[in-house]
Amino acid sequence: MSKSLSEQGPALGLSPFQLETIALFVRAAAVFSLPRSVAQIYGLLFTTPEPLNLDDISGRLAISRGSAFEGLRWLQDLGAVERVFLPGVRKEHFQAELQLRKLATGFLRNQIQPHVENGADHLQRLKQTIEPSSKDASFQRERLRQITGWHKFFSRALPVIRALASKQYFPLSRRNGGG
Repeated sequence: MSKSLSEQGPALGLSPFQLETIALFVRAAAVFSLPRSVAQIYGLLFTTPEPLNLDDISGRLAISRGSAFEGLRWLQDLGAVERVFLPGVRKEHFQAELQLRKLATGFLRNQIQPHVENGADHLQRLKQTIEPSSKDASFQRERLRQITGWHKFFSRALPVIRALASKQYFPLSRRNGGG
């Protein structure tokens, strides 16, 4: 049985602060059904003052290079991690994005918006599965109306939510830890 990250912490060179922060991000990621390794990578980068490369990340978290690579790619797509150029260094280095608006808009863009955009197609397919002569047809049509209402709500709410996550509502800069 492998040891948990907190049990390995000192051996991996992670401070108690880093371990607790990583645990916080892992719990938060679980709420959104995000992969544990993605949360661990973000937590490590969030708590490390210098940019880290792929080998640093996989070594400090005791995860495979493949898992670290996939997690970094996922975080980059989300806008939660950015590449950092270090003069004279060939390996790519990464640091955590700290602006809440960028994290929120990336999550909305990559995780929520695709589901809302594809919802109409799914609703149409769902409608086609209702057998008109079935004894449950009336019940199924009512449930379809309910889901359709939810889809309309989220279709209208998503632009508002995105606006709330925009720069105008989170104007604080990275320097002072805001937004």
